[in-house]
Amino acid sequence: MPKLDVLSLEQAKLNSATGKRAQILREYIAIIDAVPAGKAGRLAAGPGETLGAVRRRLGAAAKQTSRSLIIKRTDEHVYFWVDPSSGRRRGRPPKNAS
Repeated sequence: MPKLDVLSLEQAKLNSATGKRAQILREYIAIIDAVPAGKAGRLAAGPGETLGAVRRRLGAAAKQTSRSLIIKRTDEHVYFWVDPSSGRRRGRPPKNAS
């Protein structure tokens, strides 16, 4: 009889992804996890990378983990931090049904 483990959908997607892209995504998720709340991270492009690629991968990792990041790019670095207003929804609030 097979053994059943119940996982979150996010964890299942992350564990089932294979290949180089999935490995890079895991690295960027670890980078996001390493930055504590209330702090910001600064990334520089490694050899063979561009700042655009770093920013894009950081955004993809945040989206995979359902986090809202603010990402800013300068000439030499990419800065990021967790969006403090991520719990708020944009737009007009819904009418009360009364």
